[in-house]
Amino acid sequence: MTYTVLGHLLWIETVMMLLCVGVSLFYGEDDLTAFLCSVGLTAGCGTLLLFLGKGYERQLTRRDGYLIVSLAWVVFSLFGMLPFYLSGYIPSLTNAFFEAMSGVSSTGSTILDHIEALPHGLLFWRSLTQWIGGLGIILFTIAILPIFGINGVQVFAAEASGPTHDKVHPRIGITARWIWLLYTGLTLTATLLLWVGGMGWFDSVCHAFAATGTGGFSTRTASIAYYHSPYIEYVLSAFMFISGINFTLLLLFVTGRFRKSLGDAELRFYCYCILVFTLGITAVLCLGTPMDLETAFRTSLFQVISIQTSTGFATSDYMTWPALAWGAMPLLMLVGACAGSTSGGMKCIRIVVLMRVVRNEFKRLLHPNAVLPIRLNRQVLSPTLQSTVLAFTFLFCLIAFASTLVLLMLGVPFTEAVGVVVSSLGNTGPGLGLFGPAFSWNALPDVAKWLSAALMLLGRLELFTVLLLFTPDFWKRN
Repeated sequence: MTYTVLGHLLWIETVMMLLCVGVSLFYGEDDLTAFLCSVGLTAGCGTLLLFLGKGYERQLTRRDGYLIVSLAWVVFSLFGMLPFYLSGYIPSLTNAFFEAMSGVSSTGSTILDHIEALPHGLLFWRSLTQWIGGLGIILFTIAILPIFGINGVQVFAAEASGPTHDKVHPRIGITARWIWLLYTGLTLTATLLLWVGGMGWFDSVCHAFAATGTGGFSTRTASIAYYHSPYIEYVLSAFMFISGINFTLLLLFVTGRFRKSLGDAELRFYCYCILVFTLGITAVLCLGTPMDLETAFRTSLFQVISIQTSTGFATSDYMTWPALAWGAMPLLMLVGACAGSTSGGMKCIRIVVLMRVVRNEFKRLLHPNAVLPIRLNRQVLSPTLQSTVLAFTFLFCLIAFASTLVLLMLGVPFTEAVGVVVSSLGNTGPGLGLFGPAFSWNALPDVAKWLSAALMLLGRLELFTVLLLFTPDFWKRN
C-alpha cells in the first residue's frame, strides 16, 4: 500500500514538472533538458512503485500513515532536487537537496547568492514546490486518494499531529477538496492584486505561491525590497496573515459561521501577537532609526507577519535594526502562526495551552483541593492533550538545544547557529547574523546543511511523525 501511495505522489510531482517544462519552452531557456530528464526519472520510478504495490490491500493502517507521510516529504525532495542538479545551476548534491527540501517544507531558506541567474523554469519550480508543500502534500493526497479507492484518514491523522478543530464536513476527503479550492482561490486573488500593483505576471504568480504557501522563495535576490512598493507590501502582508490562519476556521468563515471562527482562542492570540509586536517594533524603529511613522509601521507589520507566519519575505534587513527590534524575531519564529495553516513554528494553539496550564498551576497552589479544568473554546482539554503539548514543547526545545551545539562544534558562530536552528525547525527561512534576510545559507558547512534539512522535515511534520519511525515499538508487527 505504501508503494502505491508513493507512486501516485511521484506522478503528481511529474505533472508539476511538466508545468515547468511548459515554462521552459515558453521562455526558450537552457533548463528544458534537465526538466525532461527529471520528468522521465520521476515518472519511471512512480510507475515502478505502482507496479510493486499492485494487488496489495487498499486499506491504510495508522502505522502506514506515519510511514507514508515521512517518506513522502523525503521522496518529493529527492526527486525535486533533480532539475536543480541536472541543469548544472546547483552542481552540489548537498545544495540541490537543501534547496528542494527548503521548498517542499515551505521553509524558504536558500543557498543561492544570485537568484536572478536562474532560468524561469527553475524559478517557477522553486515557487511551485513551496506552494504544494505549504498546505501539505499529504492534504493534497487525501483529496485525491478516494478517487483511487484508498482511505486517506490515517494519512491525515499522521500529517495533522497537532491540536485540531472540529471537522467542517464528516468526510475528510471532501474537507480536503474544499480547503484546496480555498487555497487556490487565495492564490489566484493574490496573483491578480500583485499584477495590478505593477509586478509582471510571472513574478506575480511566483510570489502568490510563496505568500499563500508561506514559503518565502522570491524571484529576486533582494526579495520584496526589490520592488520598493508599499502597495505590494500591504497586499503580501494581508495574504501572509490570512494563510497563517487555521484553514478550517477560514472555511467556517466562508460558509457563514462567523461567531465560531472569530471567537476562536488561537485566532485571537495570533492577532494579539501580530498587533503587539508590530506596534512595539514600530515604536523602536521610529525612535532608533530615521524612518517616518508610516514606513516604520509598514516595515514592522510586513516583517512581523512574514516571520510569524514562517514566510520569510524581507523588505528590510532586520539585523540592522536596534537590538530590541531584531531580538524579537527568534521569538516570533518559535511561536509561529495557527495550527492547520501553511505556517511553521510551535503554533499559537500550543502556546495558548501552555499559558493556561501555567495559570492553572498557580490557581492549584492557592486552592489545592479545587477541581480546575483547563478550557479552550468552551471545551475542557483532556489530560492527554495537555501532556502531548508539554511533551512537544520539551522535545522541540531539546532538539533545538542539541542542534545548536552541533552547529557550534562545526564552527558556526553562536548567533548564527541559534538563528539557523530556530529558523529551520520553525520553517521560517531567514535566520540571524550572517544568515539573516540579506544573505544566503551557502556559507554553511555541508554537514550543517544536511542537519538543517533534517530540522526542516522535523518541523514541517511536527516532530513526532518523523521521530516515531525511530522507535522499536513502531516496527513491531502488533
